[in-house]
Amino acid sequence: MLGLIVLLQMLIILRYFGRIGLVVIGFSVLALTFVYAWISTHSLKRDYITLNWTEMPWLYDSIARMAGKAGIGMPNVYLLDDYIPNAYSFRNSIVLSMGLFEVLDRDGILGVVAHELGHIKNNDTLLFPVVVYARYLMMLLMALGVLFSHSLPIQILSITLYIMYEADRVRFFKEREFKADEAAVRLLDRPMSLKDALEELKYYEDLRAHVKESALPGIEPSIERKQRKSKSIGIMDTHPTYDERILRIMIEVEGLSMRSLLK
Repeated sequence: MLGLIVLLQMLIILRYFGRIGLVVIGFSVLALTFVYAWISTHSLKRDYITLNWTEMPWLYDSIARMAGKAGIGMPNVYLLDDYIPNAYSFRNSIVLSMGLFEVLDRDGILGVVAHELGHIKNNDTLLFPVVVYARYLMMLLMALGVLFSHSLPIQILSITLYIMYEADRVRFFKEREFKADEAAVRLLDRPMSLKDALEELKYYEDLRAHVKESALPGIEPSIERKQRKSKSIGIMDTHPTYDERILRIMIEVEGLSMRSLLK
């Protein structure tokens, strides 16, 4: 659906602006491709620490085992010197902040890692950047259609297509998060580990939000990321709430249990 919306926006620009539209689209695609290539080659921060087997053999061996189970190669694993619990993946790499190890036990850490392995297995680390940069392209094409066309239907259609892209982008990202959770459940020796980890992280973020609301101004350093209670998720948030993910995981685990009993 996302690809179809982008294609329609391109066709509208080409239809109205002709050769100029083609030049703008071509230049924009090349520029965004260059930006992505540059960022992807400079994505490793200086404070990333490569995880070696000698440092955490239990974690390294568990990741290797789950990666083999997922049918993917052993990912590069980096530790980030950041006390805020966080984890993310890019290309064939996983980043775990040191804050995760303060909040979660070993099972919880493996649950989080399994989720990131799910993203890699599902090719999300390739799809996500495409969706993000296509959004920038949609913004540019919409601006071109609205500001430089003298046709009200073209202006309305350009805006409508951009709104459709934004709505479907949110749906797409949320669905990919759920799919990564489903993959994680199948990779873990203890499927409920991810649910337990999400419950701990939810409690941690709710607690931090409460502390931040009640603290005096300037108590926390400005480097802090903004905290938001999971109950107040916005309509355009690309991540489902902890509660949504926990519920889906519980349903998935119950489904796996039922299927194993019926075999």
